[in-house]
Amino acid sequence: MHLRGQLPRRRELSPVLTLIPVGLIVAVVVIDVLAPPDVHLGPLLVAAPAITAAFAGPLLTAAIGVLTVAAQVSIGIARGVLLTGNLQAQIAALVVVSALVVLFTVVRDRGERRLIQSRSVAGVAQQVLLRPLPRRSGALEIASLYLPAEEEAEMGGDLFAAVRTARSTRLIIGDVRGKGLPAYSHAALILGAFRAAAHRQATLPKLAIHLDGAVRWDSGQWRADPGPGCAAAERGRDPDGAAEETEADESFATASLFDIPDRWPVLRTITCGHPPALLLRDGETVTLRPRRTALPIGLGGLPGAPEYEVETFPFEPGDLLLLYTDGVIEARDSGGAFYPLVERAAAWSASSPQQLLQCLREELLTHTGGRLGDDAAAVAVRRLAGSTASVQRL
Repeated sequence: MHLRGQLPRRRELSPVLTLIPVGLIVAVVVIDVLAPPDVHLGPLLVAAPAITAAFAGPLLTAAIGVLTVAAQVSIGIARGVLLTGNLQAQIAALVVVSALVVLFTVVRDRGERRLIQSRSVAGVAQQVLLRPLPRRSGALEIASLYLPAEEEAEMGGDLFAAVRTARSTRLIIGDVRGKGLPAYSHAALILGAFRAAAHRQATLPKLAIHLDGAVRWDSGQWRADPGPGCAAAERGRDPDGAAEETEADESFATASLFDIPDRWPVLRTITCGHPPALLLRDGETVTLRPRRTALPIGLGGLPGAPEYEVETFPFEPGDLLLLYTDGVIEARDSGGAFYPLVERAAAWSASSPQQLLQCLREELLTHTGGRLGDDAAAVAVRRLAGSTASVQRL
């Protein structure tokens, strides 16, 4: 959210930085008045409003512009050349340049305010759609992290959510194909379908089928078969129709679903084309690689698509589970090397979920020089010691 405070911070710095153009004006006036008659530094005054525009708004820039014109007039009076054509041309040029600089600051500030407003709306949408996960759920301690690839973006196609059932916590982490508003829209669809159905007592395979059906229904609800003749006519009227249909047909998301019982030291999961989770225990990293990976969410209707198979892994008290999207493991440094998550994760096995994700965030930004190539999301879950922790409904 750092753009939201950009204009206020610039205004706070203005009183201090104003000394720079004011000092320049004073120096030019003094030197020009004391210099020999053939030395004229007055044209340098044009730099004062230009410098002011770099850190101030229209009002202060206009004030410096007026001061600049007044300084040029005072130079003319002191030298006795106020009525000469050369000095009057310099004064006119200062007026025009100062006016243009003020106009630039007006346009710039208007654009910044529009961007700040847009980001504020996006921030609210993110809080509603991709809200942070609860710190506690039953016997679990949870933390979440989201890093957008683009500085101006609040959210892309990465997603995560958690819900409670009567005796367990269910989690989803996923990554929607594509970028921009279409990815955001499909992420919203999947999260809504997950939150609406995951709290029920249905099995994980039924939940996966529900999510897959929701994505496929949303992609195909407006496509009907009007017959060969009508279809040809439609294609004739809309040359981009085929491209739009292809785009809709290719809507899908990789995802992993988890069901973690409160009183049993295991976790159950279904992997739909998503990177495998990591289990951190006693300074070691175990990759929870499934024996069988299902197709991504939204592609379950393809011929020969495998059924959703539940995998069960041990998840003992004190274990730390790390879920992530491919934006984490595909983050590259300046030399093109991927971020070595599996090698780094073992050192965090004794950390809390919040500490783990803070370390992950710092390392990712350091590894990439602060410029991620793709959105990155991660969820860390620790099973607390004992199995009688109070259940907190989400």
